[in-house]
Amino acid sequence: MLERGATAPDFTLVADDGKKMKLSSLRGKKVILYFYPKADTPGCTRQACAVRDVYPKIEKKDVTVIGISPDKPEKLVKFREKYNLPFILLSDPDHKVAEAYGAWGEKKMYGKTVEGILRSHFAIDEKGKIAELERKVKPETTADVALRLT
Repeated sequence: MLERGATAPDFTLVADDGKKMKLSSLRGKKVILYFYPKADTPGCTRQACAVRDVYPKIEKKDVTVIGISPDKPEKLVKFREKYNLPFILLSDPDHKVAEAYGAWGEKKMYGKTVEGILRSHFAIDEKGKIAELERKVKPETTADVALRLT
């Protein structure tokens, strides 16, 4: 399980624009990485829109925001366009990156135990270290951690 101060696991995933993105290519920048279960669902929309609404403040501080879900890139494009999301959305269909970050596991859904994304966020510093992390968060708190990092 990742802890504060650990090196953030590197990954390469496909973005909503179809291009591959590697986390280590962002060394030297602060990064907010957040995991969400499914694009265009109520909680995930609240989470993404809360970040969108504070994004101008985040962007001024040169912080990169990345949202990751198991959704296919095509679905991420629609989600981005529908809500005018100005940050990067990445597809993790086999949830390997979510697993590496401890953002995949058992959760209760409609009274049943299922495996899936545990809504989580991570602040990564310029050296690629985990500065802050929270798992099983409420949708709106990702915007709060992004603002704290700035």
